[in-house]
Amino acid sequence: MEIKKISENIYEIPKEGKMNVPVRIYASEKILEDIKNDKTLEQAKNVAHLPGIINTSIALADAHQGYGFPIGGVAAFDLDSGIISPGGVGFDINCGVRLLKTNLTKQDILKKSPKEGDKQNEILEALDRKIPSGVGRGSSFNISREEFKKLMVGGAQYLVEKGYGIKEDYLHTEEEGCIKGADASKISDRAIKRGIGQLGTIGAGNHFLEILFVDEIFDEKTASSFGLKKDQAVILIHCGSRGFGHQVASDYIQKMESEYGFENLPDRQLINAPIKSQLGKDYYSAMCCAVNFAFANRQLITHWVRDEMKHLFPNSEVGVVYDVCHNIAKFEKHFVDEKIKEVCVHRKGATRSFGPGREEIPKAYRKVGQPVLIPGTMGTASYVLVGAKKSEEISWGSSVHGAGRIMSRSKAIRELKGEETKEKLHKKNIEIKSRSFKAIAEESPEVYKDIEEVVNVVHDLGISKKVARLKPLIVIIG
Repeated sequence: MEIKKISENIYEIPKEGKMNVPVRIYASEKILEDIKNDKTLEQAKNVAHLPGIINTSIALADAHQGYGFPIGGVAAFDLDSGIISPGGVGFDINCGVRLLKTNLTKQDILKKSPKEGDKQNEILEALDRKIPSGVGRGSSFNISREEFKKLMVGGAQYLVEKGYGIKEDYLHTEEEGCIKGADASKISDRAIKRGIGQLGTIGAGNHFLEILFVDEIFDEKTASSFGLKKDQAVILIHCGSRGFGHQVASDYIQKMESEYGFENLPDRQLINAPIKSQLGKDYYSAMCCAVNFAFANRQLITHWVRDEMKHLFPNSEVGVVYDVCHNIAKFEKHFVDEKIKEVCVHRKGATRSFGPGREEIPKAYRKVGQPVLIPGTMGTASYVLVGAKKSEEISWGSSVHGAGRIMSRSKAIRELKGEETKEKLHKKNIEIKSRSFKAIAEESPEVYKDIEEVVNVVHDLGISKKVARLKPLIVIIG
C-alpha cells in the first residue's frame, strides 16, 4: 500500500482503482506504524469507494480497526449522491463522554482521617452501588413504554423536565441533549425491550465513570471559560446507547442488506442506503432515537452522581462542562469547493471539534470554541481541548475521541493480569472497581496508544488545542 507523507503529521494514500477519493491520515510517524498493525488503513480505503464521498476518507491519530469504518474514521457525503451507513456510525450509537465540574479538590477526594476514614474508597463504593456497570447489570430506573418513546424523541431534555437534572445540563450538551429527527415509529419492539431497562447504566467494554483532578492548565482563559482550575476534582462519564443502539444498528444493517445487497461493496460491513432513500431516512430517524437515548443515559447518571456526591459532601456542587458524541452521522454545513454546503458527516469514534463562532456551540463557549473531551485509559491522563477553525478546513470539524487501541481484547487477556494492573494503579493513588479482573486486563493502559502523543498530534495540527490535563483518582469500569 502506497503511503505518501504530505507534511508533518499528515499522510495520504493516493486514489487508485475504484476509490472515489484519497485517504488522509493524521498521525505521527510512530502512531502511523501502530495503525499499520491491523486493517485500519484497508478499511479507510474501502470507505473511499463509497458513493458521494467528498474530498477524502479520514483516519485520525487514534484510528484502529472497527466494523465497516475504522474507529477514528471520518467521512462526509453529498446529500444527493451520497449514502448513510450504520458501519460509519457504529453499534454503540452516540457512545460519548460527559465532563462534570465540582467545587471539590483533589485533597477532598484523597482525605484520610480517623474520624472520616478513607474518603477515596468511600466514594468508590458509593458510586459503584448507585451506578450500574458491567454486562447484564440492569437499572433500577423504571419507565413505561409510552414514556420511553417520548424519551427517544426528547433525550436529556425529557429527563430534565421530569426532574432529573437542571436546564444547564442539556444546554451544555451537544445538540442540547436532543437531536432533531427522531421517530419512535422506526424502532423495533426488540430494540425497545433491550433498552427500556438500561437507562442510567454504564455497560461494559471501555465504558467508565471516573473521578479525576485537573493536573495542568495549558490555556488559562479557555479553562476559565469552561469552569476549570488546577487541582479541581472533575468527573468523566463514558457510555452510550447500550443494547438499544446495538439493536437499532443490527435492525437496519439487515434491512439494507435485504434492500440493496452488498455485492458491489468492497466490504460487506459498509452496507448502506442512499441518504435520500426512504430506508436511508428511516435509519437516520432510528439513529436519532438511539442518540437521544444515550444523551438521556448520561443525564440520568449525572443526576445520580450529583445525589451521591451531595450525600458524601453536603456542600458539593456538580455541573456539566460539556457532553460530546463519538458515534454519529450528522447533517452539517461545511465549505465544499469554496461554497457552504450541507453534507452528511459520519464520525465513527471521533469527536466534533468546531472552532469559535459556530451556532452549534453553546452560547457560554461560542467565543472560545467547543469543548473537546479526550479520555485516556484508567491509568493515564485524559484531556480537555478546545475546537479550532483548522478542523473545519481539514477534518470536517473533527478530532480524536481517545487514545485508540493497539492490542485486541483477546490478546490483552492472554498477556495481562487484571490483578497486577489494579495493584499498579493502587500504588499511583488510583482506586479501581470492576465486575471482573478480566475487564481490567482488557482495558489496561498497555493496550492503548500513548495519549500524550495522540493529543500532541491534533494540537500540533491545530484541529483541537490543549486546555487542561486531567489525572484519575477513582475508576469504575464495566
